[in-house]
Amino acid sequence: MGTRRRHGASAAAPLALVVLTATGCTSSPSTGAEPTAPPSPSVAVARVCAKPVAGPAKAPAGAVTVDPAKAGDLAAKTKSNPAHTTFWLRPGKHRLDPDRYAQVIPKEGNRYLGAPGAVLDGGKKNQYAFGGTARDVTIRHLTVQRFVAPHDEGVVNHDSADGWVIEHATIQYNSGAGLMAGARQRVRASCLRGNGQYGMNAYKGKGRISGLVVEGNEITGNNTGDWERRRPGCGCTGGVKFWAVNGADVRGNWVHGNHGAGLWADTNNNDFRIENNLLEANEGAALIYETSYNAVIRKNTIRRNNWVEGRKAADRGDSFPFATVYLSESGGEPRVRARTDRIEISRNVLEDNWSGITLWENADRFCNSPANTSSGDCTLLVRDTGRCARPGIATAPLYADCRWKTQRVDIHHNRFVLDTSVVKCAVKCGRMAVLANYGTYPDWSPYQGERVAEAITRKQHNRWHDNVYVGAWTFVAHDPSRELDPGQWQGMPYRQDAGSTFRARDGG
Repeated sequence: MGTRRRHGASAAAPLALVVLTATGCTSSPSTGAEPTAPPSPSVAVARVCAKPVAGPAKAPAGAVTVDPAKAGDLAAKTKSNPAHTTFWLRPGKHRLDPDRYAQVIPKEGNRYLGAPGAVLDGGKKNQYAFGGTARDVTIRHLTVQRFVAPHDEGVVNHDSADGWVIEHATIQYNSGAGLMAGARQRVRASCLRGNGQYGMNAYKGKGRISGLVVEGNEITGNNTGDWERRRPGCGCTGGVKFWAVNGADVRGNWVHGNHGAGLWADTNNNDFRIENNLLEANEGAALIYETSYNAVIRKNTIRRNNWVEGRKAADRGDSFPFATVYLSESGGEPRVRARTDRIEISRNVLEDNWSGITLWENADRFCNSPANTSSGDCTLLVRDTGRCARPGIATAPLYADCRWKTQRVDIHHNRFVLDTSVVKCAVKCGRMAVLANYGTYPDWSPYQGERVAEAITRKQHNRWHDNVYVGAWTFVAHDPSRELDPGQWQGMPYRQDAGSTFRARDGG
C-alpha cells in the first residue's frame, strides 16, 4: 500500500454544552449577529457492542446447520454446498482447522447466520476467517474473534470481494484489520472492537471501492498494536481507514476510544457523506480527510478527541495546529464527479477537543515529488505520473493538476465549544487553522517559497462563516507563526467567519 504520512491532526465535539472558562489560550472576543446555527444535534448512540441483536435461535428453512463440535465444519460444508446456500451456526465456539491459512472460502451469494452465542474463533492460530473473491456474501449475527491477520491485512472479507453485507456482527480482538471492504459493501449495526490495527481497512488491491455504506456501527478500541509507535509516521491506524474509495456513506456510527484517529480517509477518496455520527474520545483526530476530494461532513457530534496526540505535540513544543477535524491536501474539485463539488463542513457540534479544524497543504507534496508520502500515487486529474516533471509542471494545466489542493472548503453553521478546564490545557488547544509550509523540496519544484501558503489562505476559496464559538479560540493563518485573535481573523486580509459569534466566557 505504500507509506502514508500526515503532518498532524486533532479532535472535537459535544452532545451537551458546558460552562466555559478561558484559561491558558488567549483571544480578543468579538461579537456579531447570532447566526442561525442549529441546536446541538441529537445523535443516537449505536451501543451495539454491549447489546448485540441476537440471531435466529433455530435454523431457517433450507439452511445447512454447522456444528461447533467439529473443527473445520464451516469451511468443509461451505466447500461441499453450492452457491447461494444459507448456513446456520449453532450456539458455541466454532473453530477452523489448525493450519494458519485455513479459512472459509464462500461461494457467490452465500449467507452465514449465527445463532445466539455463535462464535467463530481463530484461536490465535488462523490468520483469516472469510476470504476469496465471491460476490454478495452475507454475514449476520456472528462473532468473529482472535484471528491473527498480518499488518495491513484483514480477517473478514480478506480479499476485498464486492457486494458483501456485514450486519449485527461482532468482529473483535483480531490482529490486523477486523474487516476489509469491497465495492458496494454494507457494514451495518456491527461491533468492530479491539482489533490490532483497524476496525475496518477499506482497501482493495485491484480496482476501486465504490458504493460503500458504513452505518450504525460501534467502532471502538482499535489499534491495540499501537502501530504508529512501532512504525513512526506510517499513517497506518484508525478506527476505520479508507483508501481510494469513490462514494461512501458513513452515518450513525459511534466511533470512540480508538488508539489514534477515529475515521481516516487517505489518498484519492472522493464523494463521501459523513453525517450523524458520534465521534468521541479518540486519542488522535476524530476525522482525517487526506489527499482526497469532495465530501459533506454534517450533523456530527465530535467531543473529547485528540487529547493524547495533541498534548504530546504541545509538550514537545510543536507549533503545528493539531486538529480534531484535519483536512490535509483535500478539497472540492468540480472535475471529479461526485454528489458535491466542494468539501462542506456544516451543522456539527465540536466540544472540548484538542483544537478544531485545520486546513493544511504541504507545498512539497505533489505527484512525482520524492516528498509525496502517498508513494506512487498521483492526483485524480493526472493519469500519467511521469507528466508531473520539468518543464511541464511549471505551466498550466499541470501546475494546478499535479498537486492535491485544499480548496473550496465551506465551514459554516457549526458550534465550537472549548472549556480548557475540561481539556486540561493551557496552550495550543483551541485553534482553527488554514496554512501551508514554506516550499523547499525538491529543487525542481515549482511550488517553492510561500506560493502554496498564499494560495490556501487567500486564493483557493476556503471559507468559515456563520459559526458559533464558545471559549478561548485563536486562529492560525498562512503559516504556524501567524496566530490571530477573532478580530484579526475577521478583519483584512483574511476576512473569515463573517456572521459568526464569539463568546469567551459563557456556556452558551
